[in-house]
Amino acid sequence: MRQQWFDEARFGLFVHFGLYSAAARHEWVQNYERLTDDDYRQYFENFDPDLFDARAIARRARNTGMGYVVLTTKHHDGFALWDSGLTDFTSQTACGRDLVREYVDALRAEGLKVGLYHSVIDWHHPDFTVDWNHPRRDDENAHELNAGRDMARYRAYLHGQVRELLTGYGEIDYLFFDFTYPEAKNGWEGKGPEDWDADALLAMCRELQPGMLVNDRLGIPADFVTPEQYQPTSRLVEDGVPVVWEACQTLNGSWGYHRDNTDQKSAVLLAQMLVDSVSMDGNMLLNIGPDGRGAIAPRDAATLGELGEWMRLHRDSVIGAGHASFTPPREGVYTRRGDRVYLHLFSWPLGYVHLPDLAGRVRYARLLNDGSWLKTSVSDPEQQATLMTPAGEAEGTLTVHLPVRRPDVLMPVVELTLKDD
Repeated sequence: MRQQWFDEARFGLFVHFGLYSAAARHEWVQNYERLTDDDYRQYFENFDPDLFDARAIARRARNTGMGYVVLTTKHHDGFALWDSGLTDFTSQTACGRDLVREYVDALRAEGLKVGLYHSVIDWHHPDFTVDWNHPRRDDENAHELNAGRDMARYRAYLHGQVRELLTGYGEIDYLFFDFTYPEAKNGWEGKGPEDWDADALLAMCRELQPGMLVNDRLGIPADFVTPEQYQPTSRLVEDGVPVVWEACQTLNGSWGYHRDNTDQKSAVLLAQMLVDSVSMDGNMLLNIGPDGRGAIAPRDAATLGELGEWMRLHRDSVIGAGHASFTPPREGVYTRRGDRVYLHLFSWPLGYVHLPDLAGRVRYARLLNDGSWLKTSVSDPEQQATLMTPAGEAEGTLTVHLPVRRPDVLMPVVELTLKDD
C-alpha cells in the first residue's frame, strides 16, 4: 500500500526556504507588497545560505520524532533550489549550490523519507499569466501585461521542472504540489487543473515515481488531502469512506522566515494538535522557516527540542498509532496501536479519570513517561454521593487512579494494555 509508511510515520517536518527567507517578512512578501521582479532581484543577488546545513535539519527532524521531511524546491516566486536546466533563477546560479541535492542526501543518511514541495505557480516566469494572486495584479493597465504570455509554454516548463526533480534525485517518497485556485476574483480569472494539465502531470508522477505519494492540490484527486492552518474536529471521510489526510501547520502563522512575527505556538499546543490529528487517523506536517542564512531560528529550535523530548518518551502513542474506537473522557483524546490504547490528557484531573466502556477490557495501566503503574477500579453505578464519597460511574466505566501531582511533561499519557478479545 503506497501510504503505509505515511500512516506509520504520523509526524513530518515542512521546510520553507528561499529568497523570501532573506526578506524575512513572509514567504508571500512579493505578493503582499506588490514587488516587481526588479524589486525582488536584490534577494537573488545577495542569496548566501552559508548556514543552511541539510544534515543538521535532517538530524533535528529525526530527534523530534519525525519520519519525513518536505522541502520547498520552488515556491510561488519561481526560485529553484536545485540546478535546473530550464532556468538560471536557481540556487546553483545564485550561490553555486544544489540545495535539493544536499537535502535529499542528508535525509537518506538519517533514514528519513524524502518529500518535495513544488509550487505550480511561478510569478517569475514570463509566460505565467497575471491573475488575482500575481504581484502585478494592481499595476496600471495590469491586464495588458498578459499580452504575449502563453500558459502552454509555462505548462511545458512546469512539467519539465517536475521531471527534473523526479528523475535526478533517486527515489522520492512524497510530493506536495501547491496550489489550485479556479475561482474568479476582483476582475481576474484564477487557475484550475487545466492550467497545469493536472491529469498529465499526475500521470507523469505515477510513471516516474510509482511509489510516491502526491497530495490533492492539483485540483484533482490524488493520495491524500491537506487541511492547512486548522484542525479538523472528526475523521475525514468522503462518501462515507475515511480518507488519508495531513494537517499542515506553522509555528507562528508564517511559512517562510518572518523575523518580526513572534506569535509562536507553544510546544504544549503543538503536541496536543499532533495527537489530536493521530486520534482521527491523520498526520501533522509541522513547518519551520530557516532564516536568511539558512539556519533554524533559535525560537523554532527550542520548540522542536521540547517536542523531541516529549516524543522520546511518548513516541509509541504517535508513531504507528491511529484512531481508537472508544469514547474518550472529557480530559483528552485516545490513540491506538495494536493492543495499546493511549489516553493523552489535555487537562489533569484531581485523583481520577473515568473511561467509558473500558471496564473489564484493560489488563494493565501505566503512565507512559516513566512506566509507573496506575491503579484501576470499577465503581458501583448505584453508589450515592456523600460528603466524602463520589457518586458511582455509569455501567462499564473504568476508573484510573492518578497521582495528585501532574507529571512534568508537555502532556501526560496513560497507556492502557487491552485484554485479549
